[in-house]
Amino acid sequence: MVRHFAADASPTDIAETLAQDGAVVVDNAASAEQIDAVLNEMEPYIEATPGGADDFAGRNTKRTGALIARSPTARELVMDPLVRAVTDQVLGHATNYQLHLTQIISIGPDSPAQSIHRDQWAFDFFSFPQGYEVQCNTIWAGTDFTEANGATRVVVGSNRREDKLKFAFEETEPVEMTKGSVLIYTGSVYHGGGPNTTDETRVGINITYNVAWLRQEENQYLSVPFDVAATLDKDLQRLMGYARGAYALGYIDDVRDPICVLNPDAEAGLGSFT
Repeated sequence: MVRHFAADASPTDIAETLAQDGAVVVDNAASAEQIDAVLNEMEPYIEATPGGADDFAGRNTKRTGALIARSPTARELVMDPLVRAVTDQVLGHATNYQLHLTQIISIGPDSPAQSIHRDQWAFDFFSFPQGYEVQCNTIWAGTDFTEANGATRVVVGSNRREDKLKFAFEETEPVEMTKGSVLIYTGSVYHGGGPNTTDETRVGINITYNVAWLRQEENQYLSVPFDVAATLDKDLQRLMGYARGAYALGYIDDVRDPICVLNPDAEAGLGSFT
């Protein structure tokens, strides 16, 4: 069963549980007002987003990205201190980590369950060594998550199982949580969106992080216009990818730190994400 933590829980306790179970919930990690602000800022973009192109994406599911460019409030969730402290530990074996993707997932009424998968399969289905985590992911509840409306379903402990396994729907459990709570899960845990059998839309704010020597799923350099990126806090800029991924990964021209593109006077280095 997915364990729930209070918003003032120890990041170490959460990270240790993630290592065992692959998923945890932090209850009431954001206020309803904060969640509403994100959804209000994103409303016109969500409205314009088409449904998924295939069954995996969900033909009645909308995936609306570019949250940093489009929603100032979403930037607060990206930089959430508790989530970041947990991610520091989950991905701390790598030299650096970065923002992997930002998107709002809106599962519409009468949607079937998504197939069970690992998010790290995005890396061309490469089988990473067991126990080496390459992603730390979050889904913030934009609405209450219930079994009926499509709560994410998880195979608890499957992060410690072999790769490319198949699980039946009955082997999963729904992660029910209230609006403003956040599901934190690893890229190695088997999971999938649940079936929405209601007449409401289940909304989740999906923000994920990955080790910086791997490519990002969402291209932040094109999703966030340069003139917007240049105005952001330097820590957020580095997390977006304007930083070296390791000693020599991602430099520009004469082996300069990429943060210099946005901030010519910035000090070189990996920033605070080491």
